[in-house]
Amino acid sequence: MNIFLYLKDNPEFFLAIAFLFSLLVGSFLNVVIHRIPIMLRHEWKSDCVAFLADEDNSDTHQSEEVNEEEVFNLSVPRSRCPSCGHKITALENIPVISWLFLRGKCSECHSGISIRYPIIELTTAVLSTLVAYYFGVQWFTLAALILTWTLIALTMIDFDTQLLPDNMTLPLLWLGLLISLLQISAIPLEASVIGAMAGYMALWSVYQLFKLATGKEGMGYGDFKLLAVLGAWLGWQALPLVLLLSALVGALVGISLIVFMGRDKSVPIPFGPYLASAGFINLLWGEPIQQFYFKISGL
Repeated sequence: MNIFLYLKDNPEFFLAIAFLFSLLVGSFLNVVIHRIPIMLRHEWKSDCVAFLADEDNSDTHQSEEVNEEEVFNLSVPRSRCPSCGHKITALENIPVISWLFLRGKCSECHSGISIRYPIIELTTAVLSTLVAYYFGVQWFTLAALILTWTLIALTMIDFDTQLLPDNMTLPLLWLGLLISLLQISAIPLEASVIGAMAGYMALWSVYQLFKLATGKEGMGYGDFKLLAVLGAWLGWQALPLVLLLSALVGALVGISLIVFMGRDKSVPIPFGPYLASAGFINLLWGEPIQQFYFKISGL
């Protein structure tokens, strides 16, 4: 039997698979969120050493020391407790269940394990199930899941480090254009290309005007690229709503942090999480929101 037909005939089974598989993806996203910034710092350090090194022996020795550092990527070394170095076993790495079974503590040193890990796993599973429910059994659903997973990772990385890594945003941009080219997406290629260009230029222009007026940098280049990603995936028509929602949510959260939590006004607030949230909302409910707006505005 064709697997697509079986999943279409058994939507509950399809959603269950999406939920359980996305729990595993959420566990992997925890690794991505933690390790990608570290990997980038290692890469930048190596690039700086290579750039500054010359032909004398001291620089050559320094370069060799950097190259001999422990291999660190998404697969090695094995995950371990940051307090005692205990290597996490497979049974201790089951999404959500392991955290509950261990009561949020390391099995060796009993130091606390952040509740953030199971929250990210559950969030990934819930949002992925929403995507699967909304789009059903089709190839675009797989693409939308990849977009959702990457937006979750980018949100947390930007929240932690104020970085939106190019090695995540740029492939996502090209994937958005590709699915339009292959007509997997309902967005025409022309609207996707214009959306990518308009998304980048919109925030780039705001950045340049803000810098000209204040002499300060109001946002990073990663924000330009992320909005370009959303423009490629959603089309240029969705960009005004994305910007409106992200600005509204960002303003509400920022004001709340300052008023209720006493956050220093001079501490920058990453804009990426709000762009990602607005992009996800538009992915699922952009058209109904626009229709509702046109209805109440009489347009």
